[in-house]
Amino acid sequence: MTIAENGYGRQFGAWYDRMFQDEAATRTTVTALASLHPEPDWGTLELGVGTGRIALPLSHRVGPITGVDSSPEMLAVLEKKPDEGVVTAVLGDIRTYADDRQYGLVYCVCATLALILDPDGQREVIARAAARLRPGGRLLVETHNRPGVEALHQGQARTTIFMPYPDPDTGVQLNATLLAGNRIWQVSTILFEADGTHRIGTEIAHLLTPGEVDAYAESAGLRPDGHFGDWRLHDYAPEGGVFVASYTKPA
Repeated sequence: MTIAENGYGRQFGAWYDRMFQDEAATRTTVTALASLHPEPDWGTLELGVGTGRIALPLSHRVGPITGVDSSPEMLAVLEKKPDEGVVTAVLGDIRTYADDRQYGLVYCVCATLALILDPDGQREVIARAAARLRPGGRLLVETHNRPGVEALHQGQARTTIFMPYPDPDTGVQLNATLLAGNRIWQVSTILFEADGTHRIGTEIAHLLTPGEVDAYAESAGLRPDGHFGDWRLHDYAPEGGVFVASYTKPA
């Protein structure tokens, strides 16, 4: 089987978790996923599990999780972590993944869907997710919100954002460029450490709107049942940087 890997893990795998230092935000995401799970006994699948940042703590709440990712580097980090929960890591392409199970919850978070750069590939991810859901199951997708990213750029093709971390002399700088009619977003991330060292990685995302993800889901036989602006489940806001979309598979 050929696995398409976009290089994200090779760039970010060794320091991915270092970028996500807000433990409260992670707990909020995990709490929301657990609360929206139709039935934990039906099983849970994460598309784009990465280092297990979400799956490991979520497994304490909902039980064993299957996590698929195309990056050997990211999965290597996951496999070296202490056994905080039960996560079965699978090296695979989320556009073609299939197994012999159906799950109560399938989720794809942290803009993993946007890293698939063509609409047909994005549509296939949602179709594969739908195929893995049992009747009554739920799909949750979190990704960049194109109107919100456009608002962030304030009419400019390029923008720079610096986010300080609690530790002195540390933080992340984002150098972002909108391309292709604002549908493609190229972001170079620089992580600054207190010892004067830094890390650099670049990702490219195909930005989406809730309506576009809805169309993918409906074509896969799913029913849209909510758009949120964040994992606190606030209402969707066009100016927000991300959105969370929820879909159910008819019973």
